[in-house]
Amino acid sequence: MQLIILDRDGVINQDSDAYIKTVDEWIALPGAIEAMAQLSQAGWTVAIATNQSGLARGYYSEQTLHAMHAKLRALVQAAGGEVGYIAYCPHGPDDGCNCRKPLPGLLEQIAAHYQTDLTDVWFVGDSLRDLEAAVAIKAKPVLVKTGKGVETVNKRLPADTLIFSDLAAVAEYLISSGA
Repeated sequence: MQLIILDRDGVINQDSDAYIKTVDEWIALPGAIEAMAQLSQAGWTVAIATNQSGLARGYYSEQTLHAMHAKLRALVQAAGGEVGYIAYCPHGPDDGCNCRKPLPGLLEQIAAHYQTDLTDVWFVGDSLRDLEAAVAIKAKPVLVKTGKGVETVNKRLPADTLIFSDLAAVAEYLISSGA
């Protein structure tokens, strides 16, 4: 199985410091849906690992989060692809959970779901937290310069971090290189 794991906000859809609180506020980034569909069509399993502390903060309900993910799945399906397992952390930063990135809990959930090791699996994110979570589970840290990635690129990145302009560039590279 060729597995790729994506962060959500800032990689697939627009991010907001005020949180994405409604289905209408969930707006895909240019080329992201098509990139996910292309990866799926090329035989990749596309999973998602996303911190969603807005749940703990009471900004939106779990029902709204599931509706956002249903919208995402429908858009990718309409483009000819499929979204696999979506792991999300519903906790706040001070809740002491193991699933909030940079901790590896979400990635461990994905590994358990697919019964696979994540060593060298690409994890695409836009924040240092994402890259640190990838390193914690020996996945390949990949940074996109969308969302918070524009700021993150100037930070001290983990060794061997790959950098791309956006998710479409990641998909193009993986598909064209046969990686």
